[in-house]
Amino acid sequence: MLFVAPALPAQESNRTSEQFLRPGDVIRLEIWREPDMSGNFDVDEAGSVIFPRVGEYQVLSDTPASLQARLLLDYGQYLRDPNIDVTVLRRVRIIGAVNEPGLKMVDPTVSILDALAVAGGATPQGDPNKIRIIRNGQEVAVDISAATVILDSPIQSGDQIFVPDRSWVSRNAGVVAAGITGTVSLIIAVLIR
Repeated sequence: MLFVAPALPAQESNRTSEQFLRPGDVIRLEIWREPDMSGNFDVDEAGSVIFPRVGEYQVLSDTPASLQARLLLDYGQYLRDPNIDVTVLRRVRIIGAVNEPGLKMVDPTVSILDALAVAGGATPQGDPNKIRIIRNGQEVAVDISAATVILDSPIQSGDQIFVPDRSWVSRNAGVVAAGITGTVSLIIAVLIR
C-alpha cells in the first residue's frame, strides 16, 4: 500500500531552518565552555526534552531558532553571557543497498546523498537514484532524488530511507554488451557465408 505524504502548508514548504521540532528529533546543544551541559538530547514522543540545569522543555511548537532563544534566556540565569548553538538532527534508519545500514542521526540541511554517506554510501549494487521513503511500514509517495535536501523532503525522524538494488541489466552491463556483440557477430558471420 502506498502512503501519500500530506501537502505541507506554504510556510513549512519554504526551505529554512525554521521547521518545527518533532518527536524523535535529536537536539545537539553546544554551550561554549560548558562541556558538562552540552550534548545530544532526544525529543520524546510527547514532545519534551530535558536539558541540564534548566530542566524539561516542551518543544513541539519550537523552531531551532526559538528554542535557542529560550535556552539563551534560561541559561543566562546560571551562566554569564552564554554562547549556545542548537542543531536539530533527524533520526532515520538507512537500509537497503548501503555499506553500513542502521539508525543514523542526520542534519536536515544536508542532501540525501550526504545522509547516505553517513551510512557508508551505496554499495556497487545500490541505486541511489531510486531512493524510497518508508514511514510506519508504508512507502511515502514522493518524488525525490539523491540531491534532494532533507529539509525540502517529507523525511521525519523515525522514517526509513531505502536504497534499492540496481536492475540486473545495469549491474551486469558488461555481460549484456558482450552478449549482444557476440550475437551480432554470429549473425553477421552466418549472413556473409
